Amino acid sequence: MSQNASPQLPTELQPPTAIKFGTDGWRAVIGEEYTFANVRACALSAALYLKKHNLADRGMVIGYDARYASENFADAAAEVVAAAGIKVALSAGLCPTPVVSYSIIDRKAGGGIVITASHNPWQWNGFKYKPEYGGSASPEVVAQLEEHLPAIVGRRIPTLDINDAKKQGMVEVFDPRPGYLAQLGRLVDLDRLKAAGLNVCVDAMYGTGAGYFDDLIGGGKTKVTELHGFRNPIFPGMHAPEPIARNLTVMQQTMQATKFDVGIANDGDADRVGIADENGVFINQLQVFGLLCYYMLEVRGERGPIVKSITTTAMAQRLGEAYDVPVYETQVGFKFLGPKMMESDALIGGEESGGYGFRGHVPERDGILAGLYMLDMMARTGKRPSELLADLYAKVGPHYYDRLDLALKPEDRDKIWAKAEAANPDKVCGIKVTARDTTDGFRFTLGDKAWLLLRFSGTEPLVRIYTEVVGDESLVQKILAEGRELIGA
Repeated sequence: MSQNASPQLPTELQPPTAIKFGTDGWRAVIGEEYTFANVRACALSAALYLKKHNLADRGMVIGYDARYASENFADAAAEVVAAAGIKVALSAGLCPTPVVSYSIIDRKAGGGIVITASHNPWQWNGFKYKPEYGGSASPEVVAQLEEHLPAIVGRRIPTLDINDAKKQGMVEVFDPRPGYLAQLGRLVDLDRLKAAGLNVCVDAMYGTGAGYFDDLIGGGKTKVTELHGFRNPIFPGMHAPEPIARNLTVMQQTMQATKFDVGIANDGDADRVGIADENGVFINQLQVFGLLCYYMLEVRGERGPIVKSITTTAMAQRLGEAYDVPVYETQVGFKFLGPKMMESDALIGGEESGGYGFRGHVPERDGILAGLYMLDMMARTGKRPSELLADLYAKVGPHYYDRLDLALKPEDRDKIWAKAEAANPDKVCGIKVTARDTTDGFRFTLGDKAWLLLRFSGTEPLVRIYTEVVGDESLVQKILAEGRELIGA
């Protein structure tokens, strides 16, 4: 084409991008699929859901995280909901997802919206919907939210200017912190934690959990040192605000340079937790879930079912057998775990991502409460995390875990899926495959020795390979390598 030639116009416009909710809400790259128009479409769908189920009179809670323009996207959602005749309680500032979830219960609201992409990299933002029970939207709720979207996306959506909505009383700006902090005080003996004399390193990961631990347990003998406790939406120094080892090098280095008793990290919207022991050594998510189950059953002496995702630890089953409590397994995501927790009145629910929920609270992940419970276990027993992990292993045997995250090109998805679907090995690393199931992805059980799982992420363009091994840590990387070979990645 010559320099003076006119560019060719497309013969027809591309249809609007379909909005599909994943493991927890809808997420996309800001400025591409994640636009104000699409956020408004999701907000209108949520408003229609409330009206359909006669929940509109109870109003909607809206909160937002620390990502680029999250407050502006929250305002846009509020303008749509208010224009639909539904009153909005809008968070006065950055707000963790579990705080929005509890506020729905506290205010008896019809539902809630959180503008967040949770642990995704900085380029992303998202839209989580929380029904009236304060948990993740179940598959049935998600189906109804998505049902409206094809007729909404790309259309003009009625809005009520945010300032006018406030003047008319359709949008109330409120502080959700006091009610949430009071709830945590009912669940945990905060005075015991303040008096415990623990030296706690907290990594807020530039997210919405900043300040919460100091507010809750600071001011006594316990000392809280917070890292990354301010807003920086590019999350410098970490791949993403996900509380796993590769993103917590600063916390681990800080702990190794100064004496701490424990490290606690929360993801970008504070619904997940990561833990480091007194030496700054990361305790993986499966170990943390095992510890929290052990805390509930052994330290607190409570009883009730355990609910776990397919991706998390087999230690839960062993603890269930030891303490005579049922263990239920679900697909990945609290949209499956939460409803099962409510149905069974579960004591605890957890998933491999570091999200844990608890009876007496909301049927949802809460990374702040999970961190407090870890501290409470230390305060009650007088033991440090490495000692508690040794106690757990004495009960169920040592379990070792790791996960591979492989970037996925859209054009490769079907090819990789087909290979995973066809995979049916007799052995993995010389260990006989005793079961294969497709509850969520493709899992191969290797007797009581290990398991291997192949699945696509529901929140990012990734294919994930997981394994957990009992007793022999050297097998972990070998099993992951064989999993990679199975899908040709």
